[in-house]
Amino acid sequence: MHALRHDILPPSGVEFATTLKLTPSTITGSSSQDKLPRVLTNVVVSRSNLLRIFEVWEQSPQISTYIEDERERRAHVRKGTEAVEGEVEMDEGGEGWVNMGSVKATAKKDPSTVSRFHFVREHTLHGTVTGMESVRIMSTYEDQLDRLLVSFKDAKIALLEWSDAAHDLVTVSIHTYERAPQMVSLDSSLFKTELRADPLSRCAALSLPKDAFAILPFFQTQAELDVMEQEQNHTRDVPYSPSFVLDLVNDVDERIRNVIDFVFLPGYNNPTVAVLCQSEQTWAGRLKEYRDTARLYIFTLDLMSRNYPIITAVDGLPYDSVSLLPCATSLGGVIVLTSNSIIYVDQAARRVALPVNGWAARVSDMPMPPADKDLGLCLEGSRLVFVDEKTFFVIRKDGMIHPIEIILDGRTVSKLVLLPVIAQTTIPAVARLLNDDLLFVGSTVGPSVLMKTARQEVPLELPAQQTGATAVNFSDSMDLDDDDDLYGDSQTATQATVGATSGTSVTTKTRSIIHLSLCDSLPAYGPIADMTFSLAKNGERFVPELVAATGAGHLGGFTLFQRDLPTRTKRKLHVLGGARGIWSLSVRQSQRVNGLSYEKAMSPFSAEIDTIIISTDANPTPGVSRIATRTAKTDVSIPTRIPGTTICAAPFFQRTTILHVMTNAIRVLEPDGNERQVIKDMDGSLPRAKIKSCSICDPFVLILREDESIGLFIGETERGKIRRKDMSPMGDKTSRYIAGCFFTDTIGLFDVEATETTSAAAQTDKSTSTLQAAVAAGNRSQWLVLVRPQGVMEIWSLPKLTLVFSTTAISTLENILVDSCAPAALSLPQDPPRKPQDLDIDQILLAPLGETSLVPHLFVFSRAGNMAIYQALPAPTPSEQADPPHPNPRTAFLKVKFHKVVSKTFEIQRVEETEKTVLAEHKRISRTFVPFVTSPSMECTLTGVFFTGDRPCWIIATDKGGLRVVPSGHTVVHAFTACSLWESKGDFLLYSDEGPTLLEWAPEVQLDSCLPYRSVPRSRPYSNVVFEQSASLIVAASSLQARFASYDEDGSIIWEPDGNGISFPYADCSTLELISPEHWVTMDGYEFASNESVNALTCVSLETTSTESGSKNFIAVGTTINRGEDLAVKGATYIFEVVEVVSDPNWTPKRWYKLKLRVKDDAKGPVTAVCGINGYLVSSMGQKIFVRALDLDERLVGVAFLDVGVYVTSLRSMKNLLLIGDAVKSVWLVAFQEDPYKLVTLAKDVRKRHAATVDFFFAGGELAIASEDEEGVLRLFAYDPSDPESRGGQHLLCHTEFHGHKECRSTIMIARRTKDEQLVPQAKLVSGFTDGSLSTLTPVDEAVFKRLQLLQGQLTRNMQHTAGLNPKAHRIVRNDAVSKPLSKSVLDGQLLSEFQVLGISRQNEITRQIGTERALVLHDWSSLIVPW
Repeated sequence: MHALRHDILPPSGVEFATTLKLTPSTITGSSSQDKLPRVLTNVVVSRSNLLRIFEVWEQSPQISTYIEDERERRAHVRKGTEAVEGEVEMDEGGEGWVNMGSVKATAKKDPSTVSRFHFVREHTLHGTVTGMESVRIMSTYEDQLDRLLVSFKDAKIALLEWSDAAHDLVTVSIHTYERAPQMVSLDSSLFKTELRADPLSRCAALSLPKDAFAILPFFQTQAELDVMEQEQNHTRDVPYSPSFVLDLVNDVDERIRNVIDFVFLPGYNNPTVAVLCQSEQTWAGRLKEYRDTARLYIFTLDLMSRNYPIITAVDGLPYDSVSLLPCATSLGGVIVLTSNSIIYVDQAARRVALPVNGWAARVSDMPMPPADKDLGLCLEGSRLVFVDEKTFFVIRKDGMIHPIEIILDGRTVSKLVLLPVIAQTTIPAVARLLNDDLLFVGSTVGPSVLMKTARQEVPLELPAQQTGATAVNFSDSMDLDDDDDLYGDSQTATQATVGATSGTSVTTKTRSIIHLSLCDSLPAYGPIADMTFSLAKNGERFVPELVAATGAGHLGGFTLFQRDLPTRTKRKLHVLGGARGIWSLSVRQSQRVNGLSYEKAMSPFSAEIDTIIISTDANPTPGVSRIATRTAKTDVSIPTRIPGTTICAAPFFQRTTILHVMTNAIRVLEPDGNERQVIKDMDGSLPRAKIKSCSICDPFVLILREDESIGLFIGETERGKIRRKDMSPMGDKTSRYIAGCFFTDTIGLFDVEATETTSAAAQTDKSTSTLQAAVAAGNRSQWLVLVRPQGVMEIWSLPKLTLVFSTTAISTLENILVDSCAPAALSLPQDPPRKPQDLDIDQILLAPLGETSLVPHLFVFSRAGNMAIYQALPAPTPSEQADPPHPNPRTAFLKVKFHKVVSKTFEIQRVEETEKTVLAEHKRISRTFVPFVTSPSMECTLTGVFFTGDRPCWIIATDKGGLRVVPSGHTVVHAFTACSLWESKGDFLLYSDEGPTLLEWAPEVQLDSCLPYRSVPRSRPYSNVVFEQSASLIVAASSLQARFASYDEDGSIIWEPDGNGISFPYADCSTLELISPEHWVTMDGYEFASNESVNALTCVSLETTSTESGSKNFIAVGTTINRGEDLAVKGATYIFEVVEVVSDPNWTPKRWYKLKLRVKDDAKGPVTAVCGINGYLVSSMGQKIFVRALDLDERLVGVAFLDVGVYVTSLRSMKNLLLIGDAVKSVWLVAFQEDPYKLVTLAKDVRKRHAATVDFFFAGGELAIASEDEEGVLRLFAYDPSDPESRGGQHLLCHTEFHGHKECRSTIMIARRTKDEQLVPQAKLVSGFTDGSLSTLTPVDEAVFKRLQLLQGQLTRNMQHTAGLNPKAHRIVRNDAVSKPLSKSVLDGQLLSEFQVLGISRQNEITRQIGTERALVLHDWSSLIVPW
């Protein structure tokens, strides 16, 4: 059986991060760096196989006019008096601040700039990232840019640099150590390679198993390179000398074993490494024999002589040492983090310890001062980061930030002082200081945050400062305030002058406190623990919504994913019609004085609101157009109806009139709908072909007719009329064009360079000449984009019509469009008329996209259904390039190139062109790009594009997620417009299969990922979640921590805390919650014992006498009861019923439910999995499986059992078949028989494998069993008694192994219905992973599979893969029992998705080599990748 494994959602969160100057924007000349926004640095983050590049912008904290308008309307506050956005608001009287955040000190400075993340690029890699560092190589001195070094799980290091030409990362080199002797004999899952780089970039080191480092030296100067060249005949163009493997035991010191952590130290002439290791391993139970087993060695790397002298050796460090932090050069030495203390070690082996709880003295004999009696901190999972030379932060696993001061006595460190908590932030995975005052904390389980640190000297006597530490909790991850000040506690300094270094004398008694303010965050939801499908409403339709239990600790909660962008219907507007087009326009009432128009004075708020809607329909012939306005109430009145179809309408003459284009005329209308001017589209007295499309950009109008001719008109502000514009500079007036649009550049990206020979025409276009253009444009430049039939795209400047850009690459949708410098192409009419081709550009639009910063994007849609979106980027002109081309007839060049960011192929049904009947016109589907601006919330304004037609979608770009194409969920959308007629900037009016509808986006939808999602923070994590169908409710098991005490058989407590800073340990415990998915209210719950945790939760249908049908849904729960190390673990099975109760009329929701406990059945072992089969309950207990019936709704009666493996991880049933997954004994297939009752083992996998999840997987009469293990290996088993290898069907045959490299926690089987509908639909599996990603496993037909497998081979061999990684090797599973890998039957969706990004010519070339067609392959691909 064949399948496709495809990721529908990338990993979430940040595991590794580094800061560097990677892109040229970070080092642009000081002139552009003076003005805001400017790029401070790049941050590169990674999680699993996803690498993302961000720029950190420093920009002024401006509040957009949309937000101000909304605020004025909603809050009636004085405009312009707000502080930093999102922090505080004026009260009604405007006298004082109403504090919206946590308690803050009043000494708040209004910052002049704010720092923000801006997304640049992302890559899904064919490898798992295990480390990232910034390095400088010899070519850095030429371009001033850093290089990125990335390490991977299979012991590879890739050196990457930024290429401006490709606007992307390119691979400089890849260094692989997977065949090193240390790697060969190892089960690689037990070891994780770590990457470190020398601060001066002299070398990098990768940790390998068996206590070895792979060292990669870099050349820093030409002299080093010359020396190496004399020794070895080396080529000059490589930036590194040969790497080598350093065996620490043999080459450095035989005591360096079991490396825990290692770092490079700054300030040494040669690269110097500090290694923390544990030569003798121990654990808490052996501390009487072995304690203080950790050692620290500091040695230098002499890369030339391969000599490694040890400088410092320190032994006797606590056994629970976990990591190192190098200190600044002025201090020297290193900080050692342990579970219970923090230790500073200098070069002379002096140790200064700071215990943080009472355990430190009990587990170590190292001399240390007594711990504070109130202190009981745990440092497991903490991260350390220096914020200045003598202060570092400890960020604990609950997000609490403790500053630690290093106190000097002369030049030696005398003690470490722990200051109280100054803030609570995210749960840390990585902490990095970006520059002097920006701190980045990355998290794998929630949002990652960017914070600003600031020091302030405070006199100790000030009573105003005697406040407690005000922690700001970031648990509500989507509500992060823009600039929350997290102030510190000032009661704590025991010494008077922490701030002595800043020049304050001892007598003034000041101390330095650190302020932390939140700048920005990268949203993330963390690992997926469990998931289930529930029902949600999208508009009027019920749609499936994936509810995932995500996050950890105080960042836990639910994340709700939908396939389409969720919307809410506000009203139906059938009276409007609009099947052929809807335009919502903002037109101002004007008064004419002495022949000139003046607008009436209006409040600035109402000026932005739309006042008129124009809609048009094709039926009845010749069509009808309506002009609608809003009446005093919220109804719509239609004062004007015009026969004929509207092609386009837009406000004109600075929004004082309406320009209305019909199929045969261009009309100027007054705001009340009366006609001011009409121009019939005639050629002399002969009628021209019908106008098929049009683009309006005040003061220009472009029309395209059905015979591919165009017309250009210009408005004259003085007369208030329009006239034809001379098009002679564009060549013959009979020239043919297939698409065109205008573009207004408001950000100044479109910059023209004119040659010396030219007249000043091109330059004057930049500073527009005519009065009406000057009035209209202000500081904006206007451009005309046209596409000729032979596939040439041209950009002309306005109003002089100078050709500034030309390219032929757009017809094949190449990845980069650059100016070909060609003169204007010829496109004269052909006889007979040219037939439309598949590659013809059907629609083109140049429009801005973005959130806080707008970037022009080029949208292209071809007749064959290919959509490409290009980002406009600045580019050097031909004259600036190294080899100027031969003398060019063109006089002006646009310094812009276009880089493809998205490429999609839609399956579209095309009506035959020959049909011109009324019915064909009625059936015609219009596919157009419609730009819009929307404010879904007060803090956010998005500029996007909607694509109408039978594959409608939203095209949106966010600051932190880049560009996303999100389906709208409608079958077809004929017309679309953003509409603020009802005074909401978040409304849209569209004509879909449901008629004309006013809708808005669902609140708080995040659009920065592949699937739109909403977060429901609950401040606690959930381990299990299930949807109860009969009441449409969610039942979830929360995962909490409770203090744990151990008791003996008599019930006496064995141990109690007996000292300062000593506390009870914590153990897992659970509660069950009944939640309404409509309002996310917890209706009821059940609290288990404090030592009992939920393992399994499912909804089962059991036989019962209480219903007419004889069966009913119950909630079954399996638990573990933990009794300490000395007593065997127990468990229990619970059966709950969801019952409706009488609710209070004031409650929401109106219907109220409760959990009713029906049965509690104690077990001698943990109940690790439960499921239902034919009305019976199947549960595991220890090594047994029991089948039980519910008797009289009050007890469980056993009917059958079976001895199985060691620890059952999952149970799945289908009809009377049962699948059992075991932690050691892999997969069992069992049948349940009712007469007589028994379980019969049909087949099992005889190899020892871990099966974390098991599922049935079937299509078209074939059955496979899919299993995933903890390493992420997907295996497909076949039950085939006819195969001799199966021993008559007793053995399950493993046909396929596919490496996913990430642990799967939860799978759901859903139905996949294909066009050739069968009686039984196919099974499709949706899997959720610990890195937050989602993937699907979809059955693939034999013919399609063969095509895509050949394509996969071509892509592996013929594509440049990021970081030079091998996609084929990435999926191979090491299996010593077979001669060659079993990876044939599963296709790699990550690799195949690279095909649709290629240009059409490259796609044709690849498919030609495998003997198939590009269109067929794209059709196969698009039918397989639907999420659900």
